[in-house]
Amino acid sequence: MGMREVQSTYTVSIEYDKRLYKQDIAGSVAHARMLARQEIISAGEAEDIVRGLREISLEIETGKFPWRPSLEDIHMNIERRLFEKIGDTAGRLHTARSRNDQVALDVRMYARECCDDVKGLLRGLRGVLVELASSNARVIMPGYTHLQRAQPVLFAHHMLAYFEMFGRDARRFAQARESADVMPLGSGALAGLPYPVDRRFVADQLGFSRVSANSMDAVSDRDYLLEFQAAAAICMMHLSRMAEELIIWSSEEFGFIRLSDEYTTGSSIMPQKRNPDFAEIARGKTGRVYGNLMAMLTLLKGLPMTYNRDLQEDKEGFLDSVSTLTATLAVFADMLPGMTLDRERMLEAANGGYVLATDIADYLVERGMPFREAHGVVARLSNHAAELGSRFDELPLDVYRGFSELFDEDVLKISVESSVGARDVHGGTAFARVAEAIEAARAELEAEHGG
Repeated sequence: MGMREVQSTYTVSIEYDKRLYKQDIAGSVAHARMLARQEIISAGEAEDIVRGLREISLEIETGKFPWRPSLEDIHMNIERRLFEKIGDTAGRLHTARSRNDQVALDVRMYARECCDDVKGLLRGLRGVLVELASSNARVIMPGYTHLQRAQPVLFAHHMLAYFEMFGRDARRFAQARESADVMPLGSGALAGLPYPVDRRFVADQLGFSRVSANSMDAVSDRDYLLEFQAAAAICMMHLSRMAEELIIWSSEEFGFIRLSDEYTTGSSIMPQKRNPDFAEIARGKTGRVYGNLMAMLTLLKGLPMTYNRDLQEDKEGFLDSVSTLTATLAVFADMLPGMTLDRERMLEAANGGYVLATDIADYLVERGMPFREAHGVVARLSNHAAELGSRFDELPLDVYRGFSELFDEDVLKISVESSVGARDVHGGTAFARVAEAIEAARAELEAEHGG
């Protein structure tokens, strides 16, 4: 590519900002109606402008719009087409408006919609998690710390942990939407306008709850995009954590789950393979969303007030994060219901690894032994059992009593089921508590849907 070709394309953003066409046209329609209402332009001129914009919208939706990369961005493409349709009256549309507050308006409108879309996808995924928990409410598996078997938990409890994570994500996107819900049009290039505009009318037309308070801030503020990018990065981190567990659980070494054929692929040379490619790709895509956040932070860190052309670069990474996150949420919502559990394998794993050690220590504490002492007794008991190659439930009472006289027959009744049942506190893994948590989760989703 020669230097002339580089120069002709270097400032072009149309390939990605064309996605903002609905917002650009809606903003222009509201602006034209306000100008007529305030008698800045005539009612007939406003009607011609609105009619032309509606025709342009239909052309774009039907694939008939003549995009011109030489016009650089979505705003110039629509403006040039409006001139072709209605003549010089099109020039009246840009009265009392700058490209600076116009683009700020478009991106804010688009960001609001993206937040709503993500919240809807999160609600769907959380619903899937609740149903997974409900349909496997008594499945026991090992819980892990340091990827070492720690204590038995319910699979449902594990799924509801992700329900909580994605709930926090939904609240973050609600906050990002609130931050985006400020109408900047009327700020002009940076200082406001010398026209009797009605900013509140435009805000009402476009569904904004607030009007920006400072024109300089309004044209240069991109905090709401940072909030979206941060929320997207955290949400992708949660998805990546789940992806990692699905990858581990579906390995032969664990064998806890089997993902459906639609979400696994074979190897080019190993016919036995069932690779969890979708989970792996989600884990990989997390990095690009992190990168988009860092790019946005870096973009903004050195900008003097107010608008700078650097801000053209705010959209590409944002739009990429939107596409990446929404696609990943949709994949997980469809992938998880097709997952099958090997309940016996999970229970067998929960019975292994001396996961009942804490319960046996608690048994001694209930009989008066200080916990630190009980901890030491059970540590020695665990080492002895490991040397014998036996599980706790395979040890006879006399072995237990060799480590403490406080052990009695009922120690042999300690099991993964009793361990799970003993965690009977709010937020614990006990059967009844998890059943309550499932119903509470359903009620929360219902309230969100109703809201």
